[in-house]
Amino acid sequence: MMTTESSSNYNDLEKMSVHEILTSINREDQTVPQAVEKAIPQIEALVEQIVPRMKNGGRLFYIGAGTSGRLGVVDASECPPTFGVPFDLVVGIIAGGDTAIRKAVENAEDDWSQAWVDLAAYMPNANDTLIGIAASGRTPYVIGGLNEARHAGLLTGCVVCNDGSAVAKAAEYPVEIVVGPEFLTGSTRMKSGTAQKLALNMISTSLMIRLGKVKGNKMVDMQLTNEKLVNRALHMIIDELNIPAEEAQSLLDEHGSVRAAIEAARK
Repeated sequence: MMTTESSSNYNDLEKMSVHEILTSINREDQTVPQAVEKAIPQIEALVEQIVPRMKNGGRLFYIGAGTSGRLGVVDASECPPTFGVPFDLVVGIIAGGDTAIRKAVENAEDDWSQAWVDLAAYMPNANDTLIGIAASGRTPYVIGGLNEARHAGLLTGCVVCNDGSAVAKAAEYPVEIVVGPEFLTGSTRMKSGTAQKLALNMISTSLMIRLGKVKGNKMVDMQLTNEKLVNRALHMIIDELNIPAEEAQSLLDEHGSVRAAIEAARK
């Protein structure tokens, strides 16, 4: 039996108090970062392969179904506002299309050929990378997409939560994070989903740092889409240039980003 399907370490959940439920879930969640830590060498190997491809104009695609697909969509969607990159540099594709983000689409994950059909709309090329996300490691949509992508010359990776899975075998650079049985048997939106989210955070953030989208520890290319982010940008400029707020505001208004404002002030 796959680890993600193995029986919970807890029983008679319906007899637990709310406190017992919460503390038990939390106890299980505390094991996730340790499982992710063990996979750092695999994550590093994958990122090291992606960086030169993206520097050469390549893109990063995520594919997945259900929770895994949603996590890919979320990570991809957060890259443009966080790092100021084009919306199509990191792309999340979920089995069943955007409808499946909110509502499950019946049998979408069981289609072996649909992932490559979905990817074909973006005209993928050999500089691109495809990462399949599947807690079980057996999702046909993901396996089929990885096989076709590899055949077409794309770099392939994955994030799975079982050892020796079909998805991992289909990817050149697998990331296997085995978190053990879920608190609620088979509910991979819990520990497995948390592990996948942590791994995707690590992958996309490390990529963006290596691509020069961060200065020091600041998101200097972030999109200024609300008052909170404008205020954050102002403080970045003030701290970096040691200037009054009024001058920082003027620079930001004129140049539109933290990076551009700082570079203009230093010319």
